[in-house]
Amino acid sequence: MSKKEKLVSKLKSRPRDFTFPQAKTLLEICGYSMLPSGKTGGSRVAFARGQKVFRMHKPHPSKELHAYQIKELIDELSQEGLL
Repeated sequence: MSKKEKLVSKLKSRPRDFTFPQAKTLLEICGYSMLPSGKTGGSRVAFARGQKVFRMHKPHPSKELHAYQIKELIDELSQEGLL
């Protein structure tokens, strides 16, 4: 089982311990690249794939994504046909 398959399987189960670094890795495997944030970007990050941009907040102080972020990530990847 590839790394992408493992991450997709974990993401689809909507776990409470899916972390931002795992989400970043999955998005990068799917062809997204993290855009540099400005000087005052804060915790908001953007990932681009062609003309498509997906934005989310880096969770803090913990690294685990919130339930709504997992749903948004699943919706984004499903719409793009990557899940």
